[in-house]
Amino acid sequence: MTDWITDPQVCAAAQLLQQHAVIAYPTESVWGLGCDPRSQPAVEKLLRLKGRSVSKGLILIADTAEQFAPFLAGLEPAALQRFQTPQQKPTTWLVPNNGIAPPWISGGHDTLALRVTNHPLAAALCQVFGGPLVSTSANPQGQPAAISAEQVQAYFGEAVDIRMPGSVGEAAKPSEIRHLISGEIVREG
Repeated sequence: MTDWITDPQVCAAAQLLQQHAVIAYPTESVWGLGCDPRSQPAVEKLLRLKGRSVSKGLILIADTAEQFAPFLAGLEPAALQRFQTPQQKPTTWLVPNNGIAPPWISGGHDTLALRVTNHPLAAALCQVFGGPLVSTSANPQGQPAAISAEQVQAYFGEAVDIRMPGSVGEAAKPSEIRHLISGEIVREG
């Protein structure tokens, strides 16, 4: 099994992320495009690649719930416990937006989409980078999500700054999306 934390490509990607790069990497079910959520130029590039409106907002992934601490400030203890409890399948939680996330991430919504990833490479990227990453499916708007590195290449060519090695996880569908406070399922996973 690869130790992604010390993998030179992961270390190189983490450095590129600090320089406004957009990367492609495997997640639990599909390939994702990611960048530093604090970098407006990187997010704008990612949105242009996808043909996606900033108003839709973006999912953030992290390797631990603790990496999301600023975005979770102010949550009731029961909601925080629900967020921190591991789920059987990949779950993206819609968390009340406490105003910490920039508008190019929240899309002006009153919630943020946050997921603790269990994909080893995606988690290592977050760990080595030192914080959450944007995670959106690697496809132009309206096209099927890429499930292989070859599909990412066909969609984006050299427009992505780095394409990571590896393959998607075993989840059959993209993550379930649930509202943290109400428990409402917004998208089946």
